[in-house]
Amino acid sequence: MLSCGIIGLPLCGKTTIFNVITKAGAEVKPYASGRVDPNRAIVPVPDKRLDRLAKVFDPRRVVPATVEFVDLAGIARDASKGAGLGVSFLSFVEKSDALIHVLRAFRDPNVPHPEGRIDPAEDWEIVEMELILRDLSACESRIKGLRGKKRLQPEDESELALLERCRAHLLEGHPLREESFAPEEEKRLKGFSFLTSKPELLALNLDEDQAKDDLIPGCDRLYELTSRRGLELVKVYGRLEMEMAELSPEEESEFAKSAGIEELGRERLIRSAYRILRLISFFTVGKDEVRAWTIRDGSTAVEAAGAIHTDMAKGFIRAEVVHYEDFAAHDFSKQRCREKGLLRLEGRDYVIRDGDIIEIRFNV
Repeated sequence: MLSCGIIGLPLCGKTTIFNVITKAGAEVKPYASGRVDPNRAIVPVPDKRLDRLAKVFDPRRVVPATVEFVDLAGIARDASKGAGLGVSFLSFVEKSDALIHVLRAFRDPNVPHPEGRIDPAEDWEIVEMELILRDLSACESRIKGLRGKKRLQPEDESELALLERCRAHLLEGHPLREESFAPEEEKRLKGFSFLTSKPELLALNLDEDQAKDDLIPGCDRLYELTSRRGLELVKVYGRLEMEMAELSPEEESEFAKSAGIEELGRERLIRSAYRILRLISFFTVGKDEVRAWTIRDGSTAVEAAGAIHTDMAKGFIRAEVVHYEDFAAHDFSKQRCREKGLLRLEGRDYVIRDGDIIEIRFNV
């Protein structure tokens, strides 16, 4: 299962955000505890399409898509040089497939900011630089090894040219996710587990009284940064939403309204994390079960069949496909969709779209 690692400076509220997302009740301490072992939780992905299909089919079981979140310890300034938990911690970040970078906007005199001020944009730059320096070190180490060889094979020369290009990009202070690589180059770079090549999502940790932008320190600079870097920013009322985690959906909605908050961050953060992992959902429906299945964006019908069961992929014949939007627009009637040509038989190379409803025809 792919996972999102939650990163940020110490005391930015990572574990609070983890608890908001997962409702896991992990311990939250108002000081840097030196914890190394990460908290982990597998979380259902909110999907109103799945909820609607469950109402239509009234199945015995409803199974949502899921994604794993990992609450990592704080990355201190100069972590790449051994400060805080140092490079040993950065190795945990390697194992995450995407990053949720928590930025602190809340003020709390009982939880002093390690830099002595509140500036989310600068916090992002500190952590991003530590990730860049770690990648630069890994890059230069491999370049040194290649240059030390008496004779380079053609594949070595290709790798050296690619790594020197990465090194130049990192030296300019840019993460590798901002560089374009050919598919073959991406495949070659995967073995290095470069931290800055991982997709990243920003979570702005707010107090409940910071609903308006002019109450968020450095808001304009942060918006300029996210626009320039092409990063998505999700606002989360960390402490408030963690307290609301035990409420029913109805109570949660009423509580948010009373606090003047139009939209809570939890569901949007989970959906955005699912998306930056390049995951999509397709559905299988029936009286026994309505389920959202997770596959990589760009997966084919036979790969979707394999996600359900390997026998389905081996004996794949055809996939009967209708998209959720078409199904909903025609009263959730397969017959009406068939009459309109919206219910189709597709072959093994059909590329699945997010929201497809599929029935696999196979023979074993």
